[in-house]
Amino acid sequence: MLYHITLHLARSREHPEGSARHGYEINAPLDAQGHLNQEEWADKRAYCRVRRFWGSEGERHGVLIHRPGGAGGATWMIDYNQGHLGDEEAGYRLHQHRFTEGEYITIQDDDEKPHTFQIVSVKQVEHAGAEEHR
Repeated sequence: MLYHITLHLARSREHPEGSARHGYEINAPLDAQGHLNQEEWADKRAYCRVRRFWGSEGERHGVLIHRPGGAGGATWMIDYNQGHLGDEEAGYRLHQHRFTEGEYITIQDDDEKPHTFQIVSVKQVEHAGAEEHR
């Protein structure tokens, strides 16, 4: 089942209170326990889109991808330009995390700097493709 997941930047040195102006919106399949579902992703990958919003920098749009290798045998990443290597942002052990409100995850930006995000919303998408990024 596809879900629309909203992440906001957690507290950091630069943002002591966190920031709702910095984060991601991700459409991704989750299993009953709230973990990313690789099998369903393979069937619905065209709908697994990502919108990155980062303050005044503007938005970036990409897709959620799953690559072999890395910790646990695979790595979930955000790819902004599928024909170009080097612009991906890797999630830190995303295969182990539960995507439920209040939990935290880490994503490395394309400069490999890690940022921690709080999951602020997880909502079921009624129909694949119905939830489009603005």
